[in-house]
Amino acid sequence: MSFTTLKINKEFLRAYGRGKSYVEPEIVVYILNNGLDTVRIGITTGKKIGCAVKRNRARRLINAAWRNCYPDLNAVGKDIVFVARTRILRKSGTEVEDTLRRVFKSAGILKSL
Repeated sequence: MSFTTLKINKEFLRAYGRGKSYVEPEIVVYILNNGLDTVRIGITTGKKIGCAVKRNRARRLINAAWRNCYPDLNAVGKDIVFVARTRILRKSGTEVEDTLRRVFKSAGILKSL
């Protein structure tokens, strides 16, 4: 199973509009079927998060948590968009990973271990 990244604004907007959202204090996750045989992810961090250093840290936290969760997912054919919220800066990498696992479990794409 492989994944690619979303880069076009229209793809993000489609996920926001038609995707199912899962809200947590640190992050909002949108999941949408894409009809492809791959997983596509996108990470967004708004200026509300803070300066570029803080936004990059938030992206790194989400990316690391995603890479740890990825092998345990059954997410082929999905677009997954992560939107960072300001509280993510106060969390560690393992806390963000736990949050993502909780979201993926409620979305029904986490494999039973």
